[in-house]
Amino acid sequence: MAAKEPQMRTIVPQTQLNRPLGKAVYWTVLTVVVVVFTLVFIGPLYWLVTGGLKSTQEVIQSPPTLFPSEIHWGTYATAWRELKIGRLLFNTVYYAFGALAFQLVFDVAAAYSLSKLRPVLGNVILGMMLATLMIPSAVLIVPQYLTVLDLPLLHLNLISTPWAIWLPTVANAFNIFLLKRFFDSIPQDLLAAAAIDGASPLRTLRSIVLPMSKPILGVVSIFAVVNVWKDFLWPMLVQPNPADQTLNIGIRSLATGVPQNVIIAALAIASAPTILFFLVFQRSIMSGLTSGGLKG
Repeated sequence: MAAKEPQMRTIVPQTQLNRPLGKAVYWTVLTVVVVVFTLVFIGPLYWLVTGGLKSTQEVIQSPPTLFPSEIHWGTYATAWRELKIGRLLFNTVYYAFGALAFQLVFDVAAAYSLSKLRPVLGNVILGMMLATLMIPSAVLIVPQYLTVLDLPLLHLNLISTPWAIWLPTVANAFNIFLLKRFFDSIPQDLLAAAAIDGASPLRTLRSIVLPMSKPILGVVSIFAVVNVWKDFLWPMLVQPNPADQTLNIGIRSLATGVPQNVIIAALAIASAPTILFFLVFQRSIMSGLTSGGLKG
């Protein structure tokens, strides 16, 4: 006789859910929670998109209208043209993927060293890295600015250059921690077998570790791109030239005298790439974040 499979324990007992009243209460609560959370997250996006479709008078009127009384599709074209969205978008992509390239090289090397090469005082170094996550980013603005203003040893001024955005993003403690956590889950036997075959640590990293680390590399890539894309204060300080600014800063600099609905349309355009990026790669994000904690 086959053994009875144990039932999963939940907050609400299964016997209660099988009753008509229990089912009604369960589905009512579930529906309310899903609807409320959907409105909380989708609501601001709805106002952002529809705000660009309204006229200037309708945008600023109080109380606001739920639906545009007349749809103005040309507002988005005006925003693209007057606020030079194309140029700002190119700048943002250039900075974001440049930062990504540096992070993939240096953060992967740091995480691999801490996980598999185990240097002297490696745990102390990792602890000091993680301690930096407790420091508010605003506190680091002044020392970072002084550093790029006069780069130590080389005495170079990096203001108004891409390096001012790329270099501060290189040593990302959170990404190093994610990568190390994933590398720890890779069996040491694989690396030992590669060493017996004569593979150097660098060859092992390139031929064995990196091909197995595609999920977490995807997560780190997404975080690196989004962090640069949404940053506001730092690019505003180090990129004073309007022609070299990112989307967020460029829209702010060029918004003087521009109608409110055109500004809202520009902000909607600026938000669209990151939203689409997340919707396309959300499964990769979740699988990459959880895969490092599972050891086979």
